[in-house]
Amino acid sequence: MRAMPASRQLTLAGLAALLVLVSLVVVGLGPIHMTTGEAASSVARLLTGHGHDSGSDLLIAAVRAPRVLTAVLVGAALGIAGAAMQTVFHNPLAEPGITGVSSGAAVAAVLLIVTGGARIPGVLPLGAFLGAMAVAGFIQVFSLSAPGRSSAPLLLVGIALNALLGAVVSAVITNAPQAEQARSALFWLNGDLTGRSMDDVRMATPPIVIGVLALAWHTRELNLLSLGDATAQTSGLDVRACTRRIIAAAALATAGGVAVTGIISFVGLVIPHIVRLIWGGDHRFVMPASALLAAIFLVIADTIARMAFSPVSVQTGTVTALVGAPFLLALVLRDGGVRQ
Repeated sequence: MRAMPASRQLTLAGLAALLVLVSLVVVGLGPIHMTTGEAASSVARLLTGHGHDSGSDLLIAAVRAPRVLTAVLVGAALGIAGAAMQTVFHNPLAEPGITGVSSGAAVAAVLLIVTGGARIPGVLPLGAFLGAMAVAGFIQVFSLSAPGRSSAPLLLVGIALNALLGAVVSAVITNAPQAEQARSALFWLNGDLTGRSMDDVRMATPPIVIGVLALAWHTRELNLLSLGDATAQTSGLDVRACTRRIIAAAALATAGGVAVTGIISFVGLVIPHIVRLIWGGDHRFVMPASALLAAIFLVIADTIARMAFSPVSVQTGTVTALVGAPFLLALVLRDGGVRQ
């Protein structure tokens, strides 16, 4: 396989640099404002273990840095998983939660919130992760037993699971014994990064990193799958086994993100389309670019949610929907706007 053109490599380096710059700028924003240089110095001290007990260092270490790191991790996971799902299912409207993974996390999280189990520190993200992985495991078992090589049955199973688990979530919220519990459950379902800590970052990092690296490893296979299952099969690719591996990796990355932020929509749906529209469909570029651009987008969206509507509280998932839904509509209405 030919090496990626130097221009694309420079573009990826530019996106990575932009992500670092945006993150440093965002870390400095807030009621206690810091310049980008001050924020960078504070982050450098913390990374080298020379951070001191100044207010700015403590603020960044305890509040701002974990929130930004969570946005970077979850954005990258949703972006690269969305790019993979759209190719595997040959569906431009596929997104990371299409397999039902997000709904599995939602059922577990809502049950914990309504029953009071979420009051125990760490239980809510852990329960959401286990719920997501339970659905991912079911999908893998089904993929082993389903006849044929097409990914269409998996797509239909995902749609059915989303509908079924969505009904369970609605029933649980409707019968919540306290209105505050129902409100907390709805807040979680819309996705937010408020109050994220380094414990959340440490929990989300392993599944997201493993899932993202596994997806990035399959760029050649995704290029073949983008030509159609029949063409990929004649090229010597075991389509069914490859599809299982990609879906498992996407589910793992998505589960790690959803567990700590709740369900954040449109990131994994819109960002891969932007990448393909601007730079084409080579997955050697599409996958890392989707991860980087989605991370940048989620960091900015969370900053808007945190600052632009003050004193009104707006969730991160609300901002991504407000931006993503009109953009997706514009893509659909544009001739040739939605492409693989």
